[in-house]
Amino acid sequence: MRRDQLQRNAVLQMDVQGRDVDGFVNEANALLAQNIKLPAGYWVEWGGAFENQQRAMARLAVIVPLTIFFIFVLLYTAFNSVKYAALIIANVPFAIIGGVFGLWISGQYLSVPSAIGFIAVFGVAMLNGIVLVSFINELRDKGLSVAEAVRKGCELRLRPVMMTASVAILGLVPMLLSSGVGAETQRPLATVVVGGLITSTLLTLILLPVIYEWLETRKERTR
Repeated sequence: MRRDQLQRNAVLQMDVQGRDVDGFVNEANALLAQNIKLPAGYWVEWGGAFENQQRAMARLAVIVPLTIFFIFVLLYTAFNSVKYAALIIANVPFAIIGGVFGLWISGQYLSVPSAIGFIAVFGVAMLNGIVLVSFINELRDKGLSVAEAVRKGCELRLRPVMMTASVAILGLVPMLLSSGVGAETQRPLATVVVGGLITSTLLTLILLPVIYEWLETRKERTR
């Protein structure tokens, strides 16, 4: 029996293997609530890796929106257009789809490493969007119509976009297949980045040009 801040406490230590800590704690809490009725003044607190994870997730809940906001500000200053900045920011949901699907397929859960992976894949996804949109704008400045600029821009920027995504994906394959020490940290991050890059790249090359052409064509008709 120990004392902490003039209160007695008993420490029970355990090591979780073969599953995520968050899922274990949720299941344990459900079993405790179902089978044990604690007397008044008694409670259960989880520490260790779970406490650190919850603290890190709370910080990431603030950092991720701030990161997206500052990226939006930088995109606005680069293009001087809310429309183009929002169009490129639309790559974020494309990346989230692949990351979440990758975690689901591999049977993993959202954790601190996977959340960091989402931040990383957001940057690459928006970089691809910047490359495509900026080149299409350059072609339009040269006198091409919206449809011609979109088609030619996709053709000429297909290789750079695919190379950027392919290099990142291939570089993370060893982490994705790792099973030794540190795999519990490496695999979620790599899974999110690989899955997010696959969907964001495909949707960037397909949906982003379609949305761009629709917006610009609609703008020309309203003139």
